[in-house]
Amino acid sequence: MSREQHWDRIYSTQPLEGLSWFQRHPALSIELIECAGVGTSAAILDVGGGDSLLVDHLLELGYSDLTVLDVSLAALERAQERLGDRAELVSWIATDVSQYRPERVFDLWHDRAVFHFLTGAADRRCYVETLKEALVDGGQAIVATFSLEGPPKCSGLEVRRYSAETLALELGSSFELVESRQQIHRTPARRSQSFVYCRFTRAA
Repeated sequence: MSREQHWDRIYSTQPLEGLSWFQRHPALSIELIECAGVGTSAAILDVGGGDSLLVDHLLELGYSDLTVLDVSLAALERAQERLGDRAELVSWIATDVSQYRPERVFDLWHDRAVFHFLTGAADRRCYVETLKEALVDGGQAIVATFSLEGPPKCSGLEVRRYSAETLALELGSSFELVESRQQIHRTPARRSQSFVYCRFTRAA
C-alpha cells in the first residue's frame, strides 16, 4: 500500500477528534511560529497539515499567506470542507513531501510529525533537499518528531525517533538549531506521546 493509500484510508474512516495526533489547540506550534517573528504576511508552509486545526488558528491570528501540503487528498478535502469559504484563503497541495518540488519559496516551514515517518535514508535526503529549496535564505523551519522516548510506531507505521541533536544532524549544516522544546502529547485515547519540537534557521 502506498503512503497516499494508507493515509487516505485513515482520513476516510476516522473522525478528526479520534486521530492520535489531534490537537484542538496546537499551542506549541503557534508559540514557535510567533517566536520565529516572521509576521502575519509571511509565507508559511504547513507540511503534513492534513486536516489539522493549525491552519484555522493561523487564519484567526491574521496570517494571510498559508499553504497546506499533505500526501492525503482526503485529509485536505476534509479541512477545506471544515473551513468553508475560508478555504479559498489557503493554498492546498496534495503530494508526498519527499516528491515535492516547490514552485515558490517560503519564509517558514512547519512540520509536526511527518519527518519521523521517513524511515528510508533516500526519503530523508529528498526531504532535506526540498526544505533547502523551499525556504528563503534566513527562513525558518519548525520540525517536530517523536523524541527518543516516543513510541516506535504510529498509525501502523514504523517511525524514527530523534533528539534535538540527532534531528539537527539529519538536516545538516544548511540549518542552524535555534531552540528545542519537549512536549508530552495526550492522544484522544489518553495515551502519552513524547515529542521534540525544533526551530531551525536556514543558512544564507
